[in-house]
Amino acid sequence: MGYRMSYIQQSLIKGEQIVLQARVSWWSQLPLLILGFLFLPVVGFGLLLWGIALARYFTTEMAITNKRVIAKFGFVSRRTVEINLQRIESIQVHQSLVGRLFNFGSIIVSGAGNPQAPIPGISDPLGFRRSFSESQETFAKGSPVAA
Repeated sequence: MGYRMSYIQQSLIKGEQIVLQARVSWWSQLPLLILGFLFLPVVGFGLLLWGIALARYFTTEMAITNKRVIAKFGFVSRRTVEINLQRIESIQVHQSLVGRLFNFGSIIVSGAGNPQAPIPGISDPLGFRRSFSESQETFAKGSPVAA
């Protein structure tokens, strides 16, 4: 069986490079994993909850490139968010107490003319926002050639 490229790798355009790839945190899936354990005696229901947690973890891709922010959710049913760096006005970080303790949270990307795009449960959301700010600053200085 051959290697399958990720959605993000497949969607890169000429001259675009990945600056940071982010992952869904296992900690953000903990409620589903615990419920799955509690409902394990109910035939199939506990395994279904574990399957949902695994699917969220393995089918969510997020990245900051030198040109845009890309996020992909789902496998069978797919939802994507792709916003050019110059179109993004702000990135908000939402973290609960548990999220702060275990370093996960949600990112909300707001862009000019774009609705808010939530990206839930990612590891190191403050690092994601920092990498975004650095990439946006580099882009503003004229590093990539605007097409």
